[in-house]
Amino acid sequence: MENETRSMTQDDCIKFLSNHCIGHLAYIAGKSPFIVPVTYYYDKENKCLISYSGEGHKVESMRRYSEVALQVEEVTAIHNWRSVMVNGTFEELKGATAKKYLHTFANGVQDFLKRVEGAKVDYIKDFSSKMESETAPVVYCIHISDIIGKYRVTDEEVDVIPLHGADTFG
Repeated sequence: MENETRSMTQDDCIKFLSNHCIGHLAYIAGKSPFIVPVTYYYDKENKCLISYSGEGHKVESMRRYSEVALQVEEVTAIHNWRSVMVNGTFEELKGATAKKYLHTFANGVQDFLKRVEGAKVDYIKDFSSKMESETAPVVYCIHISDIIGKYRVTDEEVDVIPLHGADTFG
């Protein structure tokens, strides 16, 4: 069994992002990098990642330095994994645009949870604690400047391990 790390195609990277909703957001605060888990939605129409957060360290840092990265992974064994990394630029959304994107985010994550996990969620608060706050969330998108993906599987598994939910990708 030969194991090697292989590159994913651009299309496979997009499919992978579309079929997940949890990633690790990397940003710079001062002179230090930080990485935090976030829920996101890949917006095919606008070719960006949508998310939101409460005011705090992450948002303040991204306002100061807008270059960010998001890494999404799927690991089932030491020699069976996929990982996609997006480099991009943070943009805070305001007013009607923020509401529109938050609606797109909520519907997208709800559809994902229904399709992949069979979970029925009626409201964004059902999958996010940030909506419990009384202050409006900071809605943002990450404009993708670069995307790369790698995967590793044994030769025997290459043809039998689909992208998570790839059969439902539209």
